[in-house]
Amino acid sequence: MNDSAYMNLALQLAKKGRGWTSPNPMVGAVIVKNGRIIGQGWHEAYGRPHAERNALETCTENPKGAVMYVTLEPCCHYGKQPPCTEAIINAGISRVVTGSADPNPKVDGKGIQILLEHGIKVTEHVLQEECDRLNEVFFHYILTKRPFVVMKYAMTMDGKIAAYTGASKWITGETARNHVWKQRRRYTAIMAGVGTVLADDPMLDGRIKNGKNPIRIICDTRLRTPLHAQVISTAEQIPVILATCCNDRDRKRIYEEKGCRIFTVEEKEGHVNLEKLMERLGREQIDSILLEGGGTLNWAALESGIVQKVQAYIAPKLFGGEKAKTPVEGAGIEFPSSAFQLKNSTVIRLGEDILIESEVKPNVHGDY
Repeated sequence: MNDSAYMNLALQLAKKGRGWTSPNPMVGAVIVKNGRIIGQGWHEAYGRPHAERNALETCTENPKGAVMYVTLEPCCHYGKQPPCTEAIINAGISRVVTGSADPNPKVDGKGIQILLEHGIKVTEHVLQEECDRLNEVFFHYILTKRPFVVMKYAMTMDGKIAAYTGASKWITGETARNHVWKQRRRYTAIMAGVGTVLADDPMLDGRIKNGKNPIRIICDTRLRTPLHAQVISTAEQIPVILATCCNDRDRKRIYEEKGCRIFTVEEKEGHVNLEKLMERLGREQIDSILLEGGGTLNWAALESGIVQKVQAYIAPKLFGGEKAKTPVEGAGIEFPSSAFQLKNSTVIRLGEDILIESEVKPNVHGDY
């Protein structure tokens, strides 16, 4: 096996931490000596030992003189765990092969430099594109201090998210819906608007017994969420944040007594200022959000420039209906040249449905 093959194995290990490491990155490590894998590990959960230390802990023989393959530059600072560079040096590792550089200002090349200063050979950028993609959430959050937002919706082939009656269950098939539930467990939070709560009364959970559930965020400008809504009645079990512009203390106290947290945010164009909300959520260490809003919230999110990725689940169905709802409503753009541009699209077949996933170009309202 060559460097790429061992790094690919480290990548597969890193993915085992998906949904559990936030706001830390997913990292995998493999230790090889004389052509044999003698240790491997991954960052299993936030606050627990890092991948490098886990790999060293599993070594079947003395790692002195071995090569370590790690998907991200080793950390060199004290946090909830001691620096991994220290463990690597003490173990006598002779060469370290990395995938991604760590943009965290506390690392940012310093980890590599420390290893080199201690006579350890370093090979960088092996499978970098794949390693970078793995931690797109971490890289965005560590650099901006704001959540990575994925706008998700299911629609028919004629672009409808509900029939003209408002009925929307179910547009996609079971395979696609199971894929969505896996995504909910992948991201730290899920966000919807009060309109979605009023129309569908969703639970917005991870759909797995005793599993990890996302924090539920409801954008509710006037604090209209019914007290009997599922998201409110389960707030003691699964965290709920109500983002509102309402200043009625008595009204807010009612929700707080139900177990909800209230984030009062300034108003912008008749709704919660989403940019300010992202700043607040970032300070709460919420590094990623799956946005499952309706057309109104989706438009506001795009217009605010907070969306990094779009996931469109498309079912081979046609609803028709001039007034049937679409994924993105609002005022809309004036000219095609002003469209929100997407890039790096991928297509996944999910039963009879397909998922198109695209990144959002950072520029707002065209002019690319």
